[in-house]
Amino acid sequence: MIGLFRRSHPEAPLDARTFDLLCLSAGVVLILHAMHLPIWLVAALAAVLALRWWQRRRRPGKAPVYLKLPLVALLAATVIFHYGNIFGREPGSALAVGLLVLKLLETETPRDAKVAVAFACFTLMAALLADQGMVATFVVTLGLLPAIATLRALQPARLPTTLPREMLPAIGLLAAALPLSLLAFVLVPRLDSPLWGAPPSAQARTGLSDRMSPGDFVDLLTDDHPALRASFDGGLPPPEQRYFRAYVMWQYDGRRWTSLPTGRQPVPVDYQDSIGYRISLEPTNQRILPALDVPLEAPPKAILGTDHELTSAKPVQDPLTYEVRSAVRYRLQPELDEISRRRALQLPAGFNPRTLALAAQWRQTFGDRSESIMKTALSMFHDGGFSYTLAPAPLGRDAVDDFLFSTHEGFCEHYASAFTVLMRAAGVPARVVTGYQGGYWNKLGQYLLVRQSDAHAWSEVWLAGRGWVRVDPTAAVRPERVSLGAAAAASAGQSGWQGLSWLRDLRNRWDVVNRWWSEGVIGFDALRQRGLLTPFGVRNTDTFTLSALLAASSVAFALLGLAWALWRRRDEDPLRAAMRALERKLAGAGVARRSSEGPQHYLQRAARALPGQRAQLDQLMRSYLDLRYAHDSPPPEPLRRFRRAVRDFRPRHVVK
Repeated sequence: MIGLFRRSHPEAPLDARTFDLLCLSAGVVLILHAMHLPIWLVAALAAVLALRWWQRRRRPGKAPVYLKLPLVALLAATVIFHYGNIFGREPGSALAVGLLVLKLLETETPRDAKVAVAFACFTLMAALLADQGMVATFVVTLGLLPAIATLRALQPARLPTTLPREMLPAIGLLAAALPLSLLAFVLVPRLDSPLWGAPPSAQARTGLSDRMSPGDFVDLLTDDHPALRASFDGGLPPPEQRYFRAYVMWQYDGRRWTSLPTGRQPVPVDYQDSIGYRISLEPTNQRILPALDVPLEAPPKAILGTDHELTSAKPVQDPLTYEVRSAVRYRLQPELDEISRRRALQLPAGFNPRTLALAAQWRQTFGDRSESIMKTALSMFHDGGFSYTLAPAPLGRDAVDDFLFSTHEGFCEHYASAFTVLMRAAGVPARVVTGYQGGYWNKLGQYLLVRQSDAHAWSEVWLAGRGWVRVDPTAAVRPERVSLGAAAAASAGQSGWQGLSWLRDLRNRWDVVNRWWSEGVIGFDALRQRGLLTPFGVRNTDTFTLSALLAASSVAFALLGLAWALWRRRDEDPLRAAMRALERKLAGAGVARRSSEGPQHYLQRAARALPGQRAQLDQLMRSYLDLRYAHDSPPPEPLRRFRRAVRDFRPRHVVK
């Protein structure tokens, strides 16, 4: 393998330490992207990186063209084969990380290393396209350290040191850049769309869907990521009112419930009490806006549909905050038109014969007493041996028949679907509603945290004089699902670390920090920028004003940096700096250097004043004179020994 590499630029190769730092930079980039890349690609790139590092330690030299070009072509082909193209967040990140690793195959000179470091920083920042959370941002920032250390190692006339010591100055440089970074964050004009303009992830978290069939929620119910956060104008509504309405589903084909296109005229709603609140919705890549049941008005750039569904004008691809007012006690559509009645009684032919027969029996027994039919169905769920589980048995073609008369186990989708079919078969208009129910009340942040695991499905039945009435058949089987939220119900189906209550509680408390980061950093838009700068007298926050402020601030920082560099210049000479340290130690012991005194005379005088340390001072004097006057520049290793000797020197006080 070594023979495949040829030597190039033998006159100015990278030293081993710099190349190690460069490999470390590429390795950190690969690790930070590993969670979003195929495992086989991560393993292959890690192998190439390790092989290149091993090869160069044995014999420096570039990889030949006949090896590099096929590898680049193979990388592009595998990305296209796996993702379908090279555009978008995932394929773009995979291609960039792969090219960074392959770039090391030809990196032999300082110029190559600088190009690789610049590309590593760009690829590192691309990791924020997948996750912009506070922890992810902090980790990506730390990932800059090896890149900065690599650039510092490229500087001429540097003394070699250990790898950990290479990182310490990088930390200082990163900290020094923090004030200017904060200033740029505040003053850079906000954009309406992402800077990179990259299309959304194909694997973006979608949350709820406008379709539902038993079993679709199982992945969602084990997803602990936040879905939304709600802050209420008044007090926290009781658990039985924490239903966040998303999709209303009318169409049933025997297996799947589907939401129909909604109109712009919401059905009438009579209400007595209402509650105002503010929702911060996580990106869903969908247009639906969950709102507390039932919303009365649409926020700006949203539509209140016929069935009181809130939809945004465009898919929610970034965190979105909106204010809504919802009815607490209401009568929704007290008069049901004939078209809606037929839609609410629709059932496909040839499905679930046993369910239809049971419903027909109820209809014959109770006649038009819809509430009696409804109570009979709920009693069957409560007393009929049904259980709540996130791992139910699979269902066949007649899914409702299998669930009601065979498996008797499932979660909200199963119960809402079966209950609605029973009602329709018994002549009671009914439909399925999906959304979220429950949530965790964060006392510290004073908001309700609703996670994806709080996804829920329930039914609405139409009763004469009352309109659409919400019925939660899942609560008949497991009341904890409503009174205590999803955690209590899901704990029976979870195992391992996700089922630990203390861990869930810790995650809920940690969400306060995440919310601050989401609203204060990720959601820092033009409105917040204007509100932040107005108290400082900046009322006009157009692009020109912000650019001028940023330029002036950058110049001020540059001048400060230049002044600091000039002040430090006198200590740039490491030999002089070491001698000054020795002079300070001797002055503390009572032997101060005179302004007209040369180093030899001074150290000889110090040796006379400290006879017990004469040998050490004579050695320091000889070393200094040799380093200063016997070479054009101090050799690194002798200089290091002199500095270490100065550091270890402990002068005793002069005895007079």
